Amino acid sequence: MSDLFINLWWVMPIVVGLVMYKFVLRVFCGMVIVPDDRIGLVIKKFTLNSSKRMPDGRIIATHGEAGMQAKTLAPGLYWRLWPWQYEVIMAPFTIIEQDKLGLVKAKDGASLDTGRVLGKPVNCDKFQDAIAFLDNNGQKGPQAAFLTPGSYRINTFLFEIQMVPITHINDNKVGIITTLDGEPLDKGEIAGESVHGHKNYQDPIAFINAGGRKGLQEDVILSGTYYLNPWFVSVEQVDMVYIPIGYVGVVNSFVGPEGKDTSGDSFKHGNIVKRNQKGVWEEPLDPGKHPVNIYTHAVEIVPTTNIVLNWADSRTEAHELDKNLCTITVRSSDGFTFNLDVSQIIHVPRNEAPKVIARFGKMKNLVSQVLEPTIANYFRNSAQRSDVIGFLANRIQRQNDAKEHISTVLAGYNVVGVDTLIGDIVPPAALMKTLTDRKIAEQEKVTYEIQRHAQIERKEFESAKAGADMQPEVVKSTRQVEINTQMAASKVAAAKGEAESKTINAKADAEVKTINAKADAEVKTVNAAADANATEVNGVAEAGKIKAIGLAEAEVTKQKTEAMGTEQYAVVRVAEALASNNIKLVPEILVSGKDGGSGGMIDALIGNEMLKKIQKENAAPAAE
Repeated sequence: MSDLFINLWWVMPIVVGLVMYKFVLRVFCGMVIVPDDRIGLVIKKFTLNSSKRMPDGRIIATHGEAGMQAKTLAPGLYWRLWPWQYEVIMAPFTIIEQDKLGLVKAKDGASLDTGRVLGKPVNCDKFQDAIAFLDNNGQKGPQAAFLTPGSYRINTFLFEIQMVPITHINDNKVGIITTLDGEPLDKGEIAGESVHGHKNYQDPIAFINAGGRKGLQEDVILSGTYYLNPWFVSVEQVDMVYIPIGYVGVVNSFVGPEGKDTSGDSFKHGNIVKRNQKGVWEEPLDPGKHPVNIYTHAVEIVPTTNIVLNWADSRTEAHELDKNLCTITVRSSDGFTFNLDVSQIIHVPRNEAPKVIARFGKMKNLVSQVLEPTIANYFRNSAQRSDVIGFLANRIQRQNDAKEHISTVLAGYNVVGVDTLIGDIVPPAALMKTLTDRKIAEQEKVTYEIQRHAQIERKEFESAKAGADMQPEVVKSTRQVEINTQMAASKVAAAKGEAESKTINAKADAEVKTINAKADAEVKTVNAAADANATEVNGVAEAGKIKAIGLAEAEVTKQKTEAMGTEQYAVVRVAEALASNNIKLVPEILVSGKDGGSGGMIDALIGNEMLKKIQKENAAPAAE
């Protein structure tokens, strides 16, 4: 640090010199320098003209009076502003940041009009010209006009600036407006009627000049960013009215002009009017999101699908319209008390929903004022006209009668009765025991009767089965009798046929024999003649043949004799003769005695037996 002072010691005289120079100029020349980022606020300490006095109640001088001056000094150089007469305060520019709004409150000016809370805007260059503001009767107090983001030369002697956030309306929200200035509401009104030209309440004076009323406004502003003066309006963000699929929204408007009833003379339960008129609108809101002012319009969500309502202690639907309904207790004609559960299905048509709401106000009132007493009383009356057993036995008929009766009743209330269903019926325990015992006895009786019939049928079945088992034998016997009869008839027919056949055959044989005899005689005659002729011819031919053969053999014999000799040829001829007659020159069995002698009788017998055997063996091949 000491080194820094040593290095900068030569600067100190310059700085001191400049300060002294400015002081000299300020004192002796009245010079004032206003920097570029400042404005000069001037206070005049006195005036040489004693007649220049500010009016009573004024604190800002506009015409040279002593005191805080309305005129400011812009950045620059000014002379003759003597320090003993003028004090100049350097003030920074007024910067309004982004997403901010500059609210202006005037400390001086004319009084506000009676009943007004905001000063009227005047032409004063966005509050940068204080003299114009005061000379144009700018009013003291909170101003209707405001400053948007930017830089301003504001005389803070006259104006006090307060920065506030700009207004953001979120998605799926609407802004409900309450104005703090404007004409008072007429008697009986709860919200101001819509006026135009105020740019969604961003121009307060346009709203006031158009006759806007102070207080709750009928119009709402949608999601977006708005420059709203919080001294003029307050904003409450609420959700859009959401109507699910299967529902409609019936609107009851508390504001608007009085409309003509469109429901007709037959409807006596309220006025049904057109859209944007005061009363129940004839056209409901369809499913979706709607920007509705919940303080000026009531929207009743009405289901247009089938609604199930349960008169049961342990069952409640999601819509909870049947939350307070319970099981119905009834008394029969024979004095028994029992419980039964009932389900009623209803449907509210879309175009009838406004009439239902105009009549009942809410769907819960429809249930409590119509459905609950109607259904409970119907079943109580129905039960008293029957005993418990009859009620249980005729459940379907009673359910159909209930549906018809309740549908007729609901039609008078613009509601469709879709169906009526009787659920669980809980008769008295003592009666149920008696019924159970009786039913068991009846069932046992039925069982015994069925068993008896079963035995009878079983007996008949066994008899039929035995007959069926014998049936094949009966059929077989019957068939055999038929076969035997047919066979006897067949044999008779065969005998008759055979006799006839024999007669015919005998006649035929006789005729054939006669014919054959005649033929044989003729054949024999012809053959005899032929044989005679043939014999004659054959004789002649045979004779010629024999003669030729003889001559040939004689010639051959002659030649053989000449060739072989007479003796030798005779031996050959003898041998050929023996061979042709199967006579063997050497015997097959030769029986002779010992040493060539004769064996006697024994040898003869042996030879004889052997000859028989050989002949027998030779005869066997010949027979084959």
